[in-house]
Amino acid sequence: MTDNTNNIKNLIQDYLLDEGLLRNKIPIDDKKLSFGYQFIFPPGPIAQKMVVIKPKNKDLIIISNPIQIAPQQVEALNSLEDNRKIFFFMDIRKFFLVKDVFFRIDTQNFRYEISDQIFLKKDGTISKNSFFKSVRKVFTCSAYSNMLLNEYCSGKIKPGDMAKSKDFTSDFSLYS
Repeated sequence: MTDNTNNIKNLIQDYLLDEGLLRNKIPIDDKKLSFGYQFIFPPGPIAQKMVVIKPKNKDLIIISNPIQIAPQQVEALNSLEDNRKIFFFMDIRKFFLVKDVFFRIDTQNFRYEISDQIFLKKDGTISKNSFFKSVRKVFTCSAYSNMLLNEYCSGKIKPGDMAKSKDFTSDFSLYS
């Protein structure tokens, strides 16, 4: 591992540890990654599992949030009339484009991934502010897509099932 790669690896680890967000190192057993960490954001009961990775031979890091739609929501989407399930995926696609994030949507398996990338400075670092601005951007896209999913599923899921989930409700705040 080069000095710059080691520097950014330690820097990202320190940023995540400082905020109490780091959960696991991602095992590096393939030739595509220099390093990776699994972390949660925001801290608290509605934390999302996210990852940060650095591809080998690239001067960037990728922050990603993979999302698997819950079985009760899959059932609700499949029960929508006029194939409105497709409209949900089209709506999140449009939103992700407007928010300028990368995304992959797998409609067959009811999952999607939101990511952002940050290019490193010439010295191989990034500021803590830039890192967390990108984390918040990915998280906000996740929160909005979850709220949109709940709108599409409203009336199709029992209120008790909706209350059990850790969704983003109207009283949601990053600082709660």
